[in-house]
Amino acid sequence: MFDSLSDRLSLVFTRLTGRGSLSESDVNDAMREVRRALLEADVNLDVARDFIDKVRVKAVGQAVLKSIKPGQLVVKIVHDELVAMLGSDAQTIDLNATPPVAILMVGLQGSGKTTTSAKIGRRLTERDRKKVLLASLDTRRPAAQEQLRVLGEQTGVATLPIVPGEGPKEIAARAMMAGRLSGYDVVILDTAGRIHIDEELMAETAQIRDLTQPHETLLVADALTGQDAVNLAKNFNEKVGITGIVLTRMDGDGRGGAALSMRAVTGKPIKLIGTGEKWDALDEFVPDRIAGRILGMGDVVSLVDKAIQTIDATKATAIAEKMRKGVFDLEDMAEQLAQMERMGGVGAVMGMLPGAAKMKDQAALAGFDEKSVKRQRAIISSMTPTERRNPKVIDGKRKRRIAGGSGTDPAEINKLLKMHRQMADVMKMMSQKKGMMGKLMGGMMGMPGGGGAMPSEAEMARMQAELAALDPKALEALPQDLKDMVAQAGAPAGKPQPQLQMPRGLHGLPGLGGGRGLPGLPGLGGMRLPGLPGLPGKKK
Repeated sequence: MFDSLSDRLSLVFTRLTGRGSLSESDVNDAMREVRRALLEADVNLDVARDFIDKVRVKAVGQAVLKSIKPGQLVVKIVHDELVAMLGSDAQTIDLNATPPVAILMVGLQGSGKTTTSAKIGRRLTERDRKKVLLASLDTRRPAAQEQLRVLGEQTGVATLPIVPGEGPKEIAARAMMAGRLSGYDVVILDTAGRIHIDEELMAETAQIRDLTQPHETLLVADALTGQDAVNLAKNFNEKVGITGIVLTRMDGDGRGGAALSMRAVTGKPIKLIGTGEKWDALDEFVPDRIAGRILGMGDVVSLVDKAIQTIDATKATAIAEKMRKGVFDLEDMAEQLAQMERMGGVGAVMGMLPGAAKMKDQAALAGFDEKSVKRQRAIISSMTPTERRNPKVIDGKRKRRIAGGSGTDPAEINKLLKMHRQMADVMKMMSQKKGMMGKLMGGMMGMPGGGGAMPSEAEMARMQAELAALDPKALEALPQDLKDMVAQAGAPAGKPQPQLQMPRGLHGLPGLGGGRGLPGLPGLGGMRLPGLPGLPGKKK
């Protein structure tokens, strides 16, 4: 959603941070570019103007212009103002009320209101352990009530039985009564929509609001409609009164202006964002994380949250134990690739990593994308159990058979086997703990929650030699946190060694490197540098 805006801002700030000093004209030129980027992203004009004015006042101060790294301070100011514009604090659905808590879902037709109601019901059931009842009040759209019933079956959330001939107010009253009698914690009321706003729609919604007294009234708006979504929120807030907003289709290729403008124009928080069609593709809207993504700083916390929700702890522990012994076969690799797909795929994972722009460019050049991951899984699935556990038995004849079964060619199988061989070599080296990476990780295990000791001076000297053999291009492509870590490991022997620090949010998480390797991601090669399977590493 924010790719184009992020790219534009990255260019502006790259020019700023590359200078040793800044003048007031430099800041003004940069702010002019930022303003243009915001307007092209469909941000409200008044919001963009107010944002630039606030940043400019802070950025041209003497403390900034005369600081050691003025460009980085300007970036921080922009980040802080972005967070303020997006709402400062994250606000989730408020359930602090006497059960059953009524949640009224409002919006226009086609915005994803019914599907979002089912997603929220599933989220509250699985994450908050609430007993949820779904009720459709839409008697106008054909099969609307039936649609919610089917969605309820698919998500495992109870739905109010359909009674033909009932009106919206009667259904709402029956839903609240059923909620009280059956001990439901939450009742989600999915109201009818229209193609456009009209007085009849607003009057009906207001009557249902007065009847049910909802604790939350959530407006569901399509993020791809841009400023129309902002105007829609203003109208509903004035005539019905809303407590929060859910933006759908945030995974689309729109310019993101609705999300950036919504809070500033309406004063109401964005509580959830829909990021895909799957049932779990509903995320909390956390302003500082969104601001970090827009400015290319990544969103490691959200990545870790998503990993925790999708990782199979039993499988992750089993794979970690095998890696500890230096064993890494194609079955393990297939599981890592599957894990990455469960986390949203290559694009979603890379979009949350710091320095993702460089990594995306590198991945694009290497042809590493969602399709290539699916082909790699198809290739592994076409192998026999013996071939997956012992890839050395795969000869030319077997490669032709696997290629025929997976719809690929032997060249792709060779590429996959080479990639696996490189990853297995790194795992073996790690298990021995004799090389630079082994001692580096031993030091990390010595940190709180770990169990090792920092390398000695002699061992650090050997690490320097191994560091010199690494591919400089691969090191350059690393996020800054990892480059700092490797730089610390390669400091001259004999000098005091600083405490190694894991990148924030990735310490000790099963399936994300867990302390046994560089902070890696399932399917991203774990310890491998630069950490993306299929990307060119150091030639053997």
